[in-house]
Amino acid sequence: MIGRLNHVGIATPSIERSAALYRDVLGACRIHPTVIVPDQGVAACFIDLPNTQLELIEPYGPDSPLTSFLSRHPLGGQHHLCFEVADLRAAVAELQRRGFDLLGQGVPRIGAHGWPIVFLHPRTMNGGLTELMEQPKRPAEP
Repeated sequence: MIGRLNHVGIATPSIERSAALYRDVLGACRIHPTVIVPDQGVAACFIDLPNTQLELIEPYGPDSPLTSFLSRHPLGGQHHLCFEVADLRAAVAELQRRGFDLLGQGVPRIGAHGWPIVFLHPRTMNGGLTELMEQPKRPAEP
């Protein structure tokens, strides 16, 4: 069902400070501009790595789900893993059939990349929040 690891989500109290760490200390070359994802209550910034991306996320708005996470982890930390799936609706249907707990009743919404996503509750994923993302349609390689 799952394909490639699309990104690792890192919650942070400051995208600006975290991006500087990855750029100035660890040498990350490609840091995308920060985008606001109001439906998820986050600001997000992607950092390209040779084999995946990091997604720096900070709370946005008064009802951000990250506020609770950062109250328990004030320095931030790993928030979620995101895997690509070829057909998100089919993956959701199969997971629901198997009794997995999906956040938001498994209704896909648009994520920070602009593709449909759903989150699987940590209690059914070995304690880790897992995001499934519709596999982006990539241009064919020459």
